Amino acid sequence: MRIDQYLWCLRYFKSRTLASTACKKGQVRINTQVVKPSREVIPTDKVEVRIRQINYEFTVLDIPKSRIGAKLVDIYRMDTTPKTAFEAQEMQDYSQEYYRQKGEGRPTKKDRRELDDYREDI
Repeated sequence: MRIDQYLWCLRYFKSRTLASTACKKGQVRINTQVVKPSREVIPTDKVEVRIRQINYEFTVLDIPKSRIGAKLVDIYRMDTTPKTAFEAQEMQDYSQEYYRQKGEGRPTKKDRRELDDYREDI
């Protein structure tokens, strides 16, 4: 089975087009080599996929015949993604929450005092 079809079947991407685009951009690796969308996947391959700044890593256990339900995904792959990848993403999301929304204008005196207090605590 092709790698783009495999990633689509295991629900890493919503469409095969998105999966093949990720392969073309170099975001998919099999056994540490960047691959084309047409690369065949066999059991025991180690696959690394970069989605939304997280490097998902898994080992291919079996090849599905078609797209499968989300509950059955673990039958076909063994997830080896390190927990630190998810923690880093969570910290990045948390740090971006503070920034002001576009159109809110300049910070008020109260906002400035809160910023100063926050910086003193660090």
